[in-house]
Amino acid sequence: MSRAMLRRPLLLAGLVLTTALSLVAILSLFWTPFSPAKMQIASRLKSPLEYGLLGTDQFGRDVASLLMAGAWNSLSTAAVAVAIGGCIGTVLGLAVAARGGWRSAVVMRGCDIIFAIPPILSAMMLAAFLGAGQFTAIIAIAVFMVPVFARLTLGAATQIWTLPYVSAAIGMGRAEWKITLVHVLPNIAGQIIVQVTIQLGLAILTEAGLSFLGLGMAPPAPSWGRMLADAQTYVGQAPWLALLPGLAIFLSVLGFSLLGDGLRDHLDRRS
Repeated sequence: MSRAMLRRPLLLAGLVLTTALSLVAILSLFWTPFSPAKMQIASRLKSPLEYGLLGTDQFGRDVASLLMAGAWNSLSTAAVAVAIGGCIGTVLGLAVAARGGWRSAVVMRGCDIIFAIPPILSAMMLAAFLGAGQFTAIIAIAVFMVPVFARLTLGAATQIWTLPYVSAAIGMGRAEWKITLVHVLPNIAGQIIVQVTIQLGLAILTEAGLSFLGLGMAPPAPSWGRMLADAQTYVGQAPWLALLPGLAIFLSVLGFSLLGDGLRDHLDRRS
């Protein structure tokens, strides 16, 4: 880590939060205090420190174990969705920027149409055909990510294509795909990376919303959103059941947002 990065508190805070989330998610694959699926009715609704570190839910499951396993499910769903949507959108934006003309207008209008359909509504339509589950959540989020990256890439790449050294490469007879890979993509990679980090936070939030509505992770797989949905009935009796997953979602989204803003400032030559 460079000294310049250490001098940016927002970037450092985002890096700490996202690293902690990633470590907890990976750790949950190998170890949790208890099995997330283990039910102990005799120990249901135990308060934090009364049973385990963070208490138990209405089925006697350990809340800390559920949060750890939910971290992996939320992060993996968001990462796969952003990877799919980001790759498709970036390739589409690069291809259209290389050709230009009427293609740019078509892509922009297509992006506007997709933006007009919320991810929640997309997931509900997909669930009607595919059934609720992680796959449905990934596809719904990925579809929404495509226009985000397509518009960003198209706008940034179009500016690069107007620069003198790109015009010189065109004059030398270099193929469009080679110019894109050698000159265009490296110069906009920083903007794409920043967008990836920001969209990861939004994808985690969207996945939680889908799971809250029953369109995300299928039971018994732990999910922060479904933990919130299940906690509605017990808010007065066991408020920690809603506060803890809500706090986990808040810190995750905050971490990726701070990381994205910090990276944008760090990579901006003017700052």
